[in-house]
Amino acid sequence: MLLLLAALITQPPPYTTLKQRIEADRLRFTARYASADSADRIAVVDSARNYLFDRITLDILPAWYGTPWDFNGTTRTPGTGTIACGYFVNTVLQDAGFKLPRIKWSQMAAEPITVKLCHRIKRFRDRPVSDVITYIQTQGDGLYKVGLDSHVGFIVARNGIVRFVHSNYYQRDIGVMSEPLDGNNPLAHSRYRIVGSVLGDALVIAWITGQDLNTFDVRSEN
Repeated sequence: MLLLLAALITQPPPYTTLKQRIEADRLRFTARYASADSADRIAVVDSARNYLFDRITLDILPAWYGTPWDFNGTTRTPGTGTIACGYFVNTVLQDAGFKLPRIKWSQMAAEPITVKLCHRIKRFRDRPVSDVITYIQTQGDGLYKVGLDSHVGFIVARNGIVRFVHSNYYQRDIGVMSEPLDGNNPLAHSRYRIVGSVLGDALVIAWITGQDLNTFDVRSEN
């Protein structure tokens, strides 16, 4: 009984286990990519993209739901402490296995990081949020990063359903949530929006190879 209790006490929490599993899987993609020829590498990248999309949208993001928002929130643990919008976005990407300077990027404006990472960019100035919804629907399923007047989050399109996932200062006690784009939220009310598709080939390859994203710029990879 004592041994069983000790094992339970020392067992990593589920989110830690998830991050460890993602890193182990990333290393398997690294080995597959390194041993593949140029034609097979295309298939490895596509497989890794699908893997990342599932892990981020089905596992990592939902784990953060209900973590309260605070302007100074920097927690690393879902459901514990508080998290600001920029820290939420960059923590999610880091926990998915991307090598990035979480603190530095979380304190920066959303636009330069979006342009640096995302392979397809669309800007909306003084346009109704319905234009953003229509654009995402035409692009299809995927993970998108969205920067606003003074906020940042993700847009997730899966099976034709489009959601805004962010640490919401409109509802501080709830914080991280998934909601419609046209709800009562900063995305709907922002005058400026920059939307970028996250999981392009170059960024997925950077994930596979463990590249430091400080040295990455999608514009130089195309």
